[in-house]
Amino acid sequence: MLKTRVTEMLGIQYPIIAGGMFLLSTAEFAAAVSDAGGLGIIASSNFTKASELREEIRKAKSLTNKPLGVNINLFTRPGTPWPNEEFIDVVIQEGIKIVETSGVRSPEQYIPRLREGNVKVMHKVTSVRHAVKAEQVGVDMVGIVGVENGGAVGMDEVTTMVLVPAVANAVKVPILAGGGIGDARGLVAALALGADGVIVGTRFMATKECPTHPRFKQWMVAAKETDTVLVERSIRITHRALRNKMSDKVLEMEARGASLEELLPLIGGESKRQLFLEGDLDAGIALCGQVVGLVSDVPTVKEFIGSIVAGAEAVGKRLASLGVTAG
Repeated sequence: MLKTRVTEMLGIQYPIIAGGMFLLSTAEFAAAVSDAGGLGIIASSNFTKASELREEIRKAKSLTNKPLGVNINLFTRPGTPWPNEEFIDVVIQEGIKIVETSGVRSPEQYIPRLREGNVKVMHKVTSVRHAVKAEQVGVDMVGIVGVENGGAVGMDEVTTMVLVPAVANAVKVPILAGGGIGDARGLVAALALGADGVIVGTRFMATKECPTHPRFKQWMVAAKETDTVLVERSIRITHRALRNKMSDKVLEMEARGASLEELLPLIGGESKRQLFLEGDLDAGIALCGQVVGLVSDVPTVKEFIGSIVAGAEAVGKRLASLGVTAG
């Protein structure tokens, strides 16, 4: 059931990937996702030293014997001194076989080294042209996220519903769809549009194993799909977030032409730590997708993935009853 090119390539049970999330994609959380049949990914951006990433990988591998991935962040924002070359060495040395790259730069410079280490590369993009470029430089699969996505959404502001079939028309490598996907209906829709699997972020934030603070999780349960805003457009790195006092302040500063240097103290990592991990809901930019409007509870990771799998079967039966599929 749910066998796709992605499950075959990555050696996972279900085509459900928990995309790497700064501060939240820890060893414990990644292991929980992988153990439940999806693919858990450790965020290397949580660390500034290769030794720290090595320790986190080893911790995750002590918690599960299922495949794990590591995210390599390619954002070039000042104040993010990630030693990606060293991180990649650690990934290979520790036997990780899947790397997710994300950010505004191409992963091209890292492909040869990852190829040597027998590592599969999935690169997350926000446009058809970037998906085509990613395939050209040699990635094994592309993740395409629409404007519904929590976090980076690109500058084109095109929906997942349009982007997935457009990318499917343009590339031959397997496709992961992200943005607005948080239940079985989203998974089945993504597969129908031409994807081979899904990247889920926002919905995983409201699971018990995710280290998001309980106050943040309850904020998500109470939120509607209309409670997010797009920030950082003016500095050309648009992100979607739940509206709070900080997002209002950032939007106000952007409206008067604030520079990146002026905005950095508000959108940087330390404020996100206070927000996501300490529960100060106005401390930073609360990256979150529109699918938050479908979040009504805080299940375990296993319960959430199980609900997608069971729900997909139910959706399939409904489609068969309508004559859409062979029953």
